[in-house]
Amino acid sequence: MHPRIPSFCLSSFSLLLTTLLFASLHAAEPPKGEPTNAAEAAAQKAKADALIEERYQALVAQLPPDQQAWERVLQDQLGGFYLPLHKRGKVAGQSSAWDFVQDDPELPRVLLIGDSVSRGYTQATRNALAGKANVHRAPANCGPTASGLKNMEVWLGDGKWDVIHFNFGIHDRNTPIADYTERLEQLIERMKKTGAKLVWASTTPIPDDPAKKQSAASIVERNEAAAELMKKHGVAMNDLFTAITPHLAEMQNPNDVHFNAGGYDFLGGTVAGAIEASLPQP
Repeated sequence: MHPRIPSFCLSSFSLLLTTLLFASLHAAEPPKGEPTNAAEAAAQKAKADALIEERYQALVAQLPPDQQAWERVLQDQLGGFYLPLHKRGKVAGQSSAWDFVQDDPELPRVLLIGDSVSRGYTQATRNALAGKANVHRAPANCGPTASGLKNMEVWLGDGKWDVIHFNFGIHDRNTPIADYTERLEQLIERMKKTGAKLVWASTTPIPDDPAKKQSAASIVERNEAAAELMKKHGVAMNDLFTAITPHLAEMQNPNDVHFNAGGYDFLGGTVAGAIEASLPQP
């Protein structure tokens, strides 16, 4: 015969089980406000995006006409990746490569054309040339030469440029050399019609990455082809490839074509130096 268990012990044991069960269920619940499934997560994102859009449109509506016009160009050109980033940054009051540039009429006008690496060094270039030039950039990640042929008229706009600093390369790493040089030559000829001094930036190094169909050698080959073309057309050279190569270990992101803040500051300073050497003399 089993000894009798006191009733107060049974009551305490029952209370303990209930407490443990409640704690287990409570711990399994997601944190308050967190989505519980993909549909809820998508709904929350859509709500956040709608709020950003509302604030962005309200902000743009208050801008002067010339700045509103610039925002419309960005809306047409930035695409599905960069436009949401631009809107969030604009709403947050953050400065970016695509800021509207209010020209000082006493200073020369400079246009930067290039991909995301160019975007990365734009602000450093502006800072280095403050008081010396109005530094604008094309309203896009300019991508490959094919994109340049399609969008160059928009990028050049209606203004007069004193210097155009440009690059196409990373996005052309798999473009056949013959096609690359043919398109690049067409772009040179169009930009020369602006009367601006042209400065070609050699493409910065990229790592070998078979998964992304990219090789370091592809950039060397295209830089060599571009250099011959620049000699032919008398275009000034800014050899960013050679300048940054000794500093890749500390300035380029691991296994990436992009650079850290120090790398972009270095590139921006190098770009500013090449531009300053090409500015019209007083």
